[in-house]
Amino acid sequence: MNRPCRLAIFDLDGTLLDSLEDLANSANEMLRAEGFLPHEVERYRTFVGDGARNLVERILPPEARNPEVIERCLARYAETYARRWDERSQPYEGMAELLDELEARGIALAVLSNKPHAATERCMARFFGKWTWTVILGQQEGRPRKPDPAGVFEILRRTGITPGETVYLGDTDTDMRTAVSAGVFAVGVLWGFREREELETHGADLVIERPGQLLLTLEHA
Repeated sequence: MNRPCRLAIFDLDGTLLDSLEDLANSANEMLRAEGFLPHEVERYRTFVGDGARNLVERILPPEARNPEVIERCLARYAETYARRWDERSQPYEGMAELLDELEARGIALAVLSNKPHAATERCMARFFGKWTWTVILGQQEGRPRKPDPAGVFEILRRTGITPGETVYLGDTDTDMRTAVSAGVFAVGVLWGFREREELETHGADLVIERPGQLLLTLEHA
């Protein structure tokens, strides 16, 4: 970064919250109920990240990807995840300490997720209610989902902070493309769902292996 940071925007699943098992278990329960074969949990690392509808489309067999089946499976998945969303999910190691330090430095915190807005708010209240979040945005009607930068622009508008004073942390190509399009500093995280090559290929300014490494970057801004 070329100026002091005033705002840190976080992706949720795979960045703040290790939710892979709950996402996978909910999706697999839906698949079994609909008569389809489940997937290995690790495969969900590449399935998730672009919203529930895209997740459902990706995990269905190609021959089943028609609008009627997708809508039915999406509704069943939403019901299943609403029951199972916090069975195994937990904040990533070191995340609490990072958030404590960012708050201590007066850096505003925000979340931008492709998870539906109500589910995003529920997860944030359950796992991250200790901290003050200036803006929490999940997927909503009328605002394009990531990688469209509209969500980042809305956060910047609400906070009055410029792109040059903002870092965006995420774990997928979708997140990196969002940050690049918005003109904010893109930080790819390796504790989430994807690999370094994907993050760097799609524009990461920095890739970190542990949450605390972000602080070193901010100290040299």
